[in-house]
Amino acid sequence: MDVVISLLEMLYLLITLLMTVQAIFNIRLYLFIWEKPENAWLNHAPTIYKDPSLSFTILLPARHEEEVYQETIQKVYDLHYPKELMQIIAICSDDDVGTIAEAQHKIEQLGDPNVQLLVYNNKPTSKPRAMNHALTVARGDIVTIFDAEDEPHPDILNIINTTMINEDVDVVQSGVQLMNHNTKWFCFLNVLEYFFWFKSALHFFSRIGMTPLGGNTVFVRRELMEQLGGWDETCLTEDADLGIRLCLSHARIRIMYDDEFVTREETPGTIEQFIKQRTRWNQGFIQVLFKGNWRRLEKFSQRMLALYVLILPEMQAFFAIMVPISVLMFFLVKFPLWVAMLTFLPLYCLVLSIFVELAGLYEFLKAHGRPWRWREVFIMILFFFPYQWLLGIGAIRAVWRYIQGATNWEKTAHIGQHRGQAAYR
Repeated sequence: MDVVISLLEMLYLLITLLMTVQAIFNIRLYLFIWEKPENAWLNHAPTIYKDPSLSFTILLPARHEEEVYQETIQKVYDLHYPKELMQIIAICSDDDVGTIAEAQHKIEQLGDPNVQLLVYNNKPTSKPRAMNHALTVARGDIVTIFDAEDEPHPDILNIINTTMINEDVDVVQSGVQLMNHNTKWFCFLNVLEYFFWFKSALHFFSRIGMTPLGGNTVFVRRELMEQLGGWDETCLTEDADLGIRLCLSHARIRIMYDDEFVTREETPGTIEQFIKQRTRWNQGFIQVLFKGNWRRLEKFSQRMLALYVLILPEMQAFFAIMVPISVLMFFLVKFPLWVAMLTFLPLYCLVLSIFVELAGLYEFLKAHGRPWRWREVFIMILFFFPYQWLLGIGAIRAVWRYIQGATNWEKTAHIGQHRGQAAYR
């Protein structure tokens, strides 16, 4: 019996150490861009633009986006770039009558043959399937995606044209930022996740040579996309899958996050929508994990980083289950003193993570000219742990759906909460 108890103690200690290592590594990802002063230059956008020469095909996949789609088409059309070098493709499934009507109305208003509607009818409906249809009629040098609620910066195409010419890169991942940080209690931390991911973590991934791309504001040379066969239509995270395939093809990838030029988005409107969104992302990572392309990355460090990113949903699900077990063991199990001391390591990491999030909130508010309010700080601290539970629920749900074989696309509803904020300067 004593042997069994000792083995359980060692197992629990191992799990505790794994939780600690994961938390420390996550903090490292968050702070990477601030480690050295010169790292900040990695995020800069050019301020002097080259003459427009590259042409762009802009894909706008949408499903049940009646509330926001017309405004998005208009904002994309209004980008500061020659209209003859822009092809805008609104993409809808044939059963989405409402969104099709909105797109047709806006396209008729614009009266520009370079703005077109593409309706596809093969099922099941999914974002990568929609984009692959559009890729067959794309004619721009560069293909990019904006989501149906996106608000891109007016100069984004000038920035990408200049960057691709000056730096001779194949892919540019520009910044995406959720903006409505204080509309719901979970929005604070959701906004900061994007802030740290696009501003810092992606640079760490890029340096290692394993870059899971974001879902939009990714600019890829069309010829390269065609060589890769487009997006994986069966994958729920076609962006991460594309990033790994681009790394395997030795594409030159540039990561850019300039606060002034981010593409603005909104957080999910409800807890249910948030959990469904995370479920879809997590399940997509599981799909990419078992697809196995990442195992062909050349370097051991690349494969290990890919493995870490792709098993993160399972780790989150497992750690979410471990939390109540840990609380029970805290009261019911007597550990040796040295084991008891080590079990506090995740708590120290938790406290450190909260301080990092607070620093991120300060940076975000300063970058976007918003006031610091102590009430918001207290709300963020109060709901830090409940937010981790939401992530855990999304991860557990993803694992369960994957085991069941459910692969339907659970769409996130958009209502334009980020609009009406301060306009681009």
